[in-house]
Amino acid sequence: MLAEPELLRGVQEPRLFTAPPAFLSSAGQEAVELAALAGLELMPWQQRVLDVGLREREDGQWAAFEVAVNVPRQNGKGGIIEARELAGLFLLGERLIIHSAHEFKTSRVAFQRIQSLILGCPDLRKRVKRMLNNTTETSITLTTGQSLQFIARSGGSGRGWTGDCNILDEDMILGDDAMGALMPTMSAVENPQLWYFGSAGIGAPSVQLARLRRRALAALEAGAPDPSLAYFEWSVDPHLDECPPGCTEHDSADDPAAWAKANPSLGYLITPEFVRNEQASLGSSGIFERERLGVGVYPSDEADTWQVIGEDAWRALAAAESAPSDPVAFAIDMTPERSHAAIGVAGAWRGGTHVEVVDHRPGTGWIIERAKELHAKWKPRCWVVDGAGPAGSLIADLEDALGVEVVQPKAREVAAACGQFYDAVTEQALSHLDQAPLASALAGAQKRTLGDAWAWARRIVSVDISPLVAVTLARWGLGVEVEEEGAPNLW
Repeated sequence: MLAEPELLRGVQEPRLFTAPPAFLSSAGQEAVELAALAGLELMPWQQRVLDVGLREREDGQWAAFEVAVNVPRQNGKGGIIEARELAGLFLLGERLIIHSAHEFKTSRVAFQRIQSLILGCPDLRKRVKRMLNNTTETSITLTTGQSLQFIARSGGSGRGWTGDCNILDEDMILGDDAMGALMPTMSAVENPQLWYFGSAGIGAPSVQLARLRRRALAALEAGAPDPSLAYFEWSVDPHLDECPPGCTEHDSADDPAAWAKANPSLGYLITPEFVRNEQASLGSSGIFERERLGVGVYPSDEADTWQVIGEDAWRALAAAESAPSDPVAFAIDMTPERSHAAIGVAGAWRGGTHVEVVDHRPGTGWIIERAKELHAKWKPRCWVVDGAGPAGSLIADLEDALGVEVVQPKAREVAAACGQFYDAVTEQALSHLDQAPLASALAGAQKRTLGDAWAWARRIVSVDISPLVAVTLARWGLGVEVEEEGAPNLW
């Protein structure tokens, strides 16, 4: 056990954080002051969440449509909920706030807490028309008609209500049915907002929390904030089985500094002594790491389940210094909806093949000019487009712009290209740069029957596999017979 420093305080900034960058002002400070008027004094980290969550853009809309707070239990997330609900009722003019939890008894406790705050403040109490807490309704209604409703989540709870703000407590137990009931209630609202509160994921029930976390991690990896999500997570980065002795890159469960990293209210609401006793009591079952250190288990989304090529096998082929050498081939593909398109390249590298997504953007209007630029610079041996696919409509314009004949594989050749790509991966004869668009495409790809073979297909509509199809066809283009132009390739 490492020595506990004196006056150990929780780290106020979350380990994982992302928020929309563009905002004009924030109603957070007013919410903090209103909470103080009601007798609720907030810690710095709670104030920080409110400041970010209540940021407004120049057009008056919330900068973050969704705000998620993932923090271990008993740190005081309820204080943020109460401050946000008080602000919604008494400052922001929200007509309906829906507070839901997995179990109704949790919602009822939340009602009792905010009821006590309001009744204890004469300035707020005089604006209340009624408070109901019975078998049919638990709510607070103001004289102006604004309402805060407390419900338990189910497939039908909240359906038909038009909520300005949805507070979803216990979000580690939040799935598609509950979201399907609550999300549409906000569709007709001018400036809606969703707030999620909970602790680390517990596996299969944590469907929505896992989605939010994946978005936050993707934003952090890309270095570009999510445009509509503010995500706060207090947690540790635990040691892995392969960590060597003395590893300093990960956190130890018995290190008080790790306790502080995962618990912003350590030293305020939670004492190091309690955490030490808690760890001794829970032992090495993993519960302490989940409940106190924020180490969760998060289910994969359908689009994130690698079905054809395993993620480990694909990641193992990533090489930062990998690059194609002459000759190279380019290929183009796009989604059936023509919402996105991709240009892929393939070339020889160290006895195998290098594949790379050269460009991947929304829309299709950019493709011809980009292809002209690439063709003039690299003089590829061929361009490949599946004439029967969505990008087939570009072939005539592409040939006119490039002055070459575009190679159009037949159905059996498309199947052969997919089989060759798969074999190259399994035989470790392929390299790549571990690009996110290509990894996302592989994660969401599945097989579709094509004669006696198969070709790539996307599992759900939201998956874009155009980067995968583009590099697959580009690799096939390296072996197809074409009329060589004789110009050297300067790649």
